[in-house]
Amino acid sequence: MSFPLLTATAALPAIGAIATAAVPAARRTAAKWLALAVSLATLVLAGIVFARFEPGGDRYQLTESHAWIKDFGVRYELGVDGIGVALLALTALLIPFVILAGWHDADVLETNSSRWRPTQGFFALILMVEAMVILSFVATDVFLFYILFEAMLIPMYFLIGGFGDRAHSGSDENAAAQRSYAAVKFLLYNLAGGLIMLAAVIGLYVVAGSFSLSEIAEARANGSLDMATSTERWLFLGFFFAFAVKAPLWPLHTWLPNAMGEATTPVAVLITAVVDKVGTFAMLRFCLQLFPEASKWATPVILVLALISIVYGALLAVGQRDIKRLIAYASISHFGFIVLGIFAMTSQGQSGATLYMVNHGLSTAALMLVAGFLITRRGSRLIADYGGVQKVAPVLAGTFLVGGLATLSLPGLAPFVSEFLVLVGAFSAYPVVGIIATVGIVLAALYVLVLYQRTMTGPVREGIGGMPDLKVRELAVALPLIALLIFLGVFPQPLTEVVNPAVQHTMHDVQKKDPQPEVEAAK
Repeated sequence: MSFPLLTATAALPAIGAIATAAVPAARRTAAKWLALAVSLATLVLAGIVFARFEPGGDRYQLTESHAWIKDFGVRYELGVDGIGVALLALTALLIPFVILAGWHDADVLETNSSRWRPTQGFFALILMVEAMVILSFVATDVFLFYILFEAMLIPMYFLIGGFGDRAHSGSDENAAAQRSYAAVKFLLYNLAGGLIMLAAVIGLYVVAGSFSLSEIAEARANGSLDMATSTERWLFLGFFFAFAVKAPLWPLHTWLPNAMGEATTPVAVLITAVVDKVGTFAMLRFCLQLFPEASKWATPVILVLALISIVYGALLAVGQRDIKRLIAYASISHFGFIVLGIFAMTSQGQSGATLYMVNHGLSTAALMLVAGFLITRRGSRLIADYGGVQKVAPVLAGTFLVGGLATLSLPGLAPFVSEFLVLVGAFSAYPVVGIIATVGIVLAALYVLVLYQRTMTGPVREGIGGMPDLKVRELAVALPLIALLIFLGVFPQPLTEVVNPAVQHTMHDVQKKDPQPEVEAAK
């Protein structure tokens, strides 16, 4: 194609962010509508990318390549595979819902000063994050990806620290201190991972003489790339550490509950449903493709870390008293399943992991956003402050229940398909690992059902009696997400057709084949 469709898809929200930030201070409603319009236009372009992608075609499609920093061999090189196109579509799909859900989140910060425009800034930052995440999913130059991987931390830092959750029982000063702590912790953890990755990126260039995935793959295929075993392992660890922080994987996960708890609900969704997916996506695209032997070498340790994430995250979710932190710890458990599927090194596991990224984004967005509507009404994140909500707001309770059931991977809802594939892939290669991972399923049922029982059933608690049900704008957020969870739960083929060929390419990179079932010969 002569038209740079991938560039246009990423450039549109970036341009929209600048335009939104430039809207006059008195026109904050216009800024909201502009941001929403830009996000919907981006969704249309993402839909075109998804429609143009041919699952049986070349590995990377809609490619673009232009010289950028010639002296260092850096190119502006883009291309999308089946895994990238699925996550690109997820990102473009979720941002309009994030914007709608956060329609009034910055209003409480408005002042009479013409120099401070929080509404414009809030939505501009969201669009800028969208642009960087989309571009990271299609970047096939390692240095370009690294720049995006680090740059997206800046708008996220301001979204967490400057537009934090106001549902605190303490003083405003204490709430501001907690938001600042969460934002700094998010930034420091991810910067540390990024700096280690930078050293690995430089090392890769020294060894391979290129940042281009296609050039490195070609050099490896024709035997001109001779990477020593120890060198490959050190470079793998540099990349994997950064991605494990972003994912997040135990024990590098501690920034996530703070960030999600202190951010506004839409920003919490942006963190776990969109930004964190860059980490697990990069494990598939960069770790396995660039360092196949090191990936197999590190697999036993990574599987143990994934199992700890699954069980540890779920156990902490069971004991939470804060709704948002419960969902955050549940996400840590879910990311453990994703990493488990990736490093099980089976086609079922990696297909399930990719589907899990998409379906976790949808289910967490549905549950977290409806929880945000609930928290906004009550002004508290504490589970103990709720009870009997289903009697006064049945639609809110119903959508909350569906989001929760999707989170625990109920059959018939989208996450079940992905979790089933991950477990099948794990069982076939590592039976003991698969058995231990099922503990996470049991614990998920426990923390979701207990959360629903304590907040939605029983007698109506004080402060709940006059709670209004979901309004039109909120229904426009919740119902499409629930519809998608049901549709992809009963008909996942539109995603599996796109993802499976890309997974086969990854399996070829690591030279792994699916274990054959042992069947006794018929007598």
